[in-house]
Parts: sequence; C-alpha cells; structure tokens
Amino acid sequence: MRHAIMLVGLLGSFSAAGAQDFRVEEVGSARSFDVARLMPGVIVFSDQGGTAAGETNLVHFEDWARTDPNEKRFLSLFPSYTEPPDETATSTGARPDATKIGVKPDPKPGAKAEAGPALQKLDIYVTQARFLLDKPPAALDLPRYVTLAFLERIDPAIKHKAIAATDVLPLTDQHGIGNDNPERKWCTGRVALICIQSTYKLEGKIPIGILLANKLRDSAKKISDHIDFESELSARSAADLDQAGLKELTALDTAIVGVLEQNLFYVNQIMKFGKFLAVFQAHPADANRIVVTAFMALAIEAGVLEKKKEFENVPVLRNLVPAQVLMGKSSFNSGESISAGLPKYARNEIRTIAGILAHDK
Repeated sequence: MRHAIMLVGLLGSFSAAGAQDFRVEEVGSARSFDVARLMPGVIVFSDQGGTAAGETNLVHFEDWARTDPNEKRFLSLFPSYTEPPDETATSTGARPDATKIGVKPDPKPGAKAEAGPALQKLDIYVTQARFLLDKPPAALDLPRYVTLAFLERIDPAIKHKAIAATDVLPLTDQHGIGNDNPERKWCTGRVALICIQSTYKLEGKIPIGILLANKLRDSAKKISDHIDFESELSARSAADLDQAGLKELTALDTAIVGVLEQNLFYVNQIMKFGKFLAVFQAHPADANRIVVTAFMALAIEAGVLEKKKEFENVPVLRNLVPAQVLMGKSSFNSGESISAGLPKYARNEIRTIAGILAHDK
C-alpha cells in the first residue's frame, strides 16, 4: 500500500511537471508568428492592444468589431453578437462617445433624431497563443477532453458541476440579457458537448477588500466575493467548421483538424461573457506535428472599469481599483487563477492546456 501511494504521488508530480514544460514567449502577434520559427515547448503569446480606460490590453467592443470583424465573429459568443441594451444606464453613466443605438434620422432639416436605448458598454481582453504538438493530426482525439476532469486539471481553484441544458439559467437579468444564442440553445446542437455550472472563490486579500468596500458603499447592490458562471465545452470536427473563416482567423492556410471551444454565456459579475477557442491545424512542413492557435476573449462590463473614484477616495482601498485588479497591477492580486489578474491567468491557462495536450497519450 505504501508503495502504491508513493507511485500515485510520483505520477501526480510527473503530470504537474509535464504541464509546466512549456514556456511563454511574448510576441507582437501570436497568430502572425511564422510557424517555421516556432520551437517545441514554446508558446508564443500576445495580448490585444486597445483603448479602454487607459489599459493598453483592453479594447472597446465597438472598436474591436470595426477593426477586426473576423476575430469578433469567432470570439464573440456568436457571430451576430452586439452590445445589448442597458435599461439601468443613465446619460452620465454611459460612455459618451457611443451611448445610443437605433438613431433614426428625421427627414426634416434641423429636427432632432430619435435615440434608441442605451447599451451595456463592453471592453474586451483578447489573447492569442500558438504552440506545437508533436503528434500527427490523425492521432488527435478532441472529444476526450470534453469532460469536467479536463477543466479541473486546467484550474483546480474553479469548482465545476455538470448540469443539463434544461438547468441553464434564463438569461433575462442585466448580466444575461443579450447572451441568448439565436442559432441554437446553449448546451444543445453539438455531438461532443457538456454543460457546466462553475464557481470561483476570489483569493488572497481580495475578499477582505470586498467586505470593507461593501460596508463603505452606499449602493444596496453588494460586490460578491465569488464569481459564478455557466458555460458549455465542446469539440468540433473539421466537417463542422468554417475552414476559410478560421484560416483567416489563425493566419495559417493549412487543413483544420478540429476545434476545442468553451463559451461562458452567464457570469454573475465583472464579465459579460467569455470564450476560449483552440484551432488545431496540420503543420505546413511536418506531417507528424499539429499547430495549435488558441484564443481567449473576455468581455468586461465597462461600468466596472469606471468605478475608480469610489475606491481611490478610501486610502485602504486605493489598490482595489477594479481596472488595476483585473489587469494584475494591484497589491491585492495573488495566486495563479483569476485573482492574479487576467494577463497572468490567461498565460497560466494556456500553458496548462498546452501541457495537458502535449503529454496525454
């Protein structure tokens, strides 16, 4: 029995070490990185530069949709996704440069246009990564990763539970409105698919800061010390994919073997939605290798980033400014998961996924 326990522990340490074999190398654009220069065990990684709240790796949703419509098409919850209506917004709380939709021009010169509803303004954090798998395309078995066990290996700090499609929350509140998929109901319509309910307890000093912030805030709506979300994880075969569109997304013109995709369609706070998309393609010069181009897109509620003065005016909470915490630039950041900040979390998740895919036989 003692030897068996030692063996299990040894195998566990091998698994953990294997997941860390990859190292992350920062580049200007991972999807444009020349595959011929890509080395085994290296993940080339890049953040999406942008214009949101002075943070260089966030971009306004409307800017993203305009400058890279193909990326927006594949990395939004669904291709036709737009910023949804925000019935709680006021003219002072919405972004001044784009607060209204549905403006109807009046044919009479000088007449005022009729404005539509205010929008939930979103800012997007997008990452790109590329790495190699030393296995031929025929050996790839993506459906084997459509399990809770796979998600738990990626980040043990996030707790998951399988649910049925009928258990999905109605997307009718402020966090869910606009996230209904017009093409199919979430957690249905795909062969290799699971539906997941997840929760993440914020770590380190963040819960203490939230407790203090809730005591000091005038608002009746309290900040939660945990993030709850619902998502679907699926594997898609080459026959089920838009090959041309995905090749444009990855900037690699080789056969697509399959796609691993997770859609976070409900989050209780901070984020509006999230998406992970990994595209597996044949290597252009090596039949025994696969090129993986992975993307992560997280839509942040712009109102979260604008809550700055509320925290800066309280000395003990100055480092809890949401934008700083999200970007990993606060003394409140800790750990390796979401509490570390999105940039560190994204790099850790991609590195772990690459390790699992590379070392699983």
